[in-house]
Amino acid sequence: MSTKLLPGGTVYDLSIHLVLVTKYRRKVITGEVLNRLKEIFNDTCKKWDCTLQEFNGEGDHCHLLIDINPKVQISAFANNLKTVSSRLIRKEFLDHCNQFYSKPVFWKIGYFVSSTGGASLETVKRYIQSQHHPDGTDRD
Repeated sequence: MSTKLLPGGTVYDLSIHLVLVTKYRRKVITGEVLNRLKEIFNDTCKKWDCTLQEFNGEGDHCHLLIDINPKVQISAFANNLKTVSSRLIRKEFLDHCNQFYSKPVFWKIGYFVSSTGGASLETVKRYIQSQHHPDGTDRD
């Protein structure tokens, strides 16, 4: 568990799995593009006070495992990752991207995101259910 501390004593350990898919699932991501995406995502995560823990992908999508700050709104963060990376990739790999797209696009609208953690949902439920009520009684 890699907990972090915010001012005021808040302790957190939050991570998300984010999947971004290219527009029309075109296989536009090459090894060189994938390496550049990793750099872009790493830099963008730092600006949001988040950490890119793992990254990989294939020709038409990529996976990001991110330690995320609880102050971050996930939808705004995901859309910023897409906007920044799309703009830079299209600029730096213009000729390559133009082979796949006639418009200035790169990512499909939307994304997949899920929370991740060390314990299963059932384990967390059991833990919560096992807590004792402040007046000394067990949960109904």
